[in-house]
Amino acid sequence: MTSMGGPGWEDGLRRYQQEPSSPVRPFTVTGGRTTPRTHLAMETLVHSTIPPYQDISGLIPEYQAINTLCRQVRSVAEISALLRVPLGVARVLISDMAAEGLVQLHQPQLDAGKPDLNLLERVLSGLRRL
Repeated sequence: MTSMGGPGWEDGLRRYQQEPSSPVRPFTVTGGRTTPRTHLAMETLVHSTIPPYQDISGLIPEYQAINTLCRQVRSVAEISALLRVPLGVARVLISDMAAEGLVQLHQPQLDAGKPDLNLLERVLSGLRRL
């Protein structure tokens, strides 16, 4: 794994991924909900509001993994892919974390239905890196 999120983020992700995986587990964590409290586009940017030195052991493992990943700003789609959970589950978890003040969301702004040029440039840049 490449170091994309700064020191230690891989440990949080590895700890999350080592838990027994089951296709039912992510939906159990969301209480079966598939609709987030807040509409989140997959390009919505997320970053943690919890200081790195604060103890997060009281959070559920999914919140811990998202917090660790989001010490660096990430999109909802990235979080879903890195945690290997369905996009709908990631949206519900992130929305719940935002409601609790654990993460801050940066929603894309669309002007009269026109795509955000900055967003398109970031997508193009990401595609070129593939």
